[in-house]
Amino acid sequence: MKVPFLKLREHNLSFKKKYQIAFEEFLNSGEYILGKKIKEFEDEFKKNNAVKYSLGVSNCLDGLELLLRSIRINPGDEVIVPSNTYIATWLAVLNVGAIPIPVEPNIDTFNIDPLKIESAITEKTKAIIVVHLYGLPCEMDEINQIAKKYSLYVFEDCAQSYGSKYKGRMSGCLSDGSAFSFYPSKNLGALGDAGMIATNNENIYEITKKMRNYGSTKKYINDEIGKNSRLDELQAYMLSIRLNTIDNENHIRTKLAKRYIERLSSSNIPIKLPSIGRSDTLSSCHLFVILSKKRDDLEKFLLSKEITTMKHYPIPPHKQKALLNSPWSNLDLPISEVIHDTCLSLPISCMHLNDEIDYVCDSIIEFFN
Repeated sequence: MKVPFLKLREHNLSFKKKYQIAFEEFLNSGEYILGKKIKEFEDEFKKNNAVKYSLGVSNCLDGLELLLRSIRINPGDEVIVPSNTYIATWLAVLNVGAIPIPVEPNIDTFNIDPLKIESAITEKTKAIIVVHLYGLPCEMDEINQIAKKYSLYVFEDCAQSYGSKYKGRMSGCLSDGSAFSFYPSKNLGALGDAGMIATNNENIYEITKKMRNYGSTKKYINDEIGKNSRLDELQAYMLSIRLNTIDNENHIRTKLAKRYIERLSSSNIPIKLPSIGRSDTLSSCHLFVILSKKRDDLEKFLLSKEITTMKHYPIPPHKQKALLNSPWSNLDLPISEVIHDTCLSLPISCMHLNDEIDYVCDSIIEFFN
């Protein structure tokens, strides 16, 4: 049996007729930049996510950067970030001239450990960026309490967590502001790069709204040093279609993740399974990541069985070539390094079938036995 990591082409082709109709509507509208469809999609998004303001942007990285700029981050300011994340979280901080201060994760959740945050705070700290990694929400009550104690902003990197819930509230409305990714492989994926800012803070909304469009809300009048970071009108059409099915798709992912856990936890093999949430937490199950000391050999074995896996992520941010000879390259971050050295992402999507998940499980059990 052949089990691809994703079935992106098949998934998008299932929307083919709706996409074609949407494209015709887009083409005939004559509105190609910041048209009515973006406003409609923003309204749909904020309604679905129970947040006051939403703002379409070009991608999640730009969204995080705009959020940081909206609170007037200055060169030399510090922003606490997870040590275990995709480098984009760090890049947002570096791109505004601030200093990322990495904090290690909880090995059981892969997310930033609230117990380690307070010791990383200094008089230069201005904000905390959390990442709901692989779709599992962070422990936001504890993090927000720390932020309140030290008068810090909290922003959420929701690149992987559309549809996740923390104590009944959607990820993205649990802080001062959040940024989402609609990269094609995300649960809510576009047909290209796309993103969204969400916030309940009117001031942050108004500033980021200007900054995404050259610092302007009125043509040729520029109030801020902005950039071109607008959500593409065509992508707004496509994403509006996807909003109608995303809850059911996330439900399928959750069922498949539970199937993995049930099969693999009962097999008594030496792997660490991910958490997909407590009774008050719901993960979007964007990725299903296991840890194994035999990760590379397991990866090769599964490939020989025509099962495609991935590593999210093989190199932690502080070990990337881009940060070679930087203050971060020699940091001692052992928990992150263990995760990056042993992580393996198994196939999961709303298009995968129970039989495929069972085949992956059987193959993993076969490898260890």
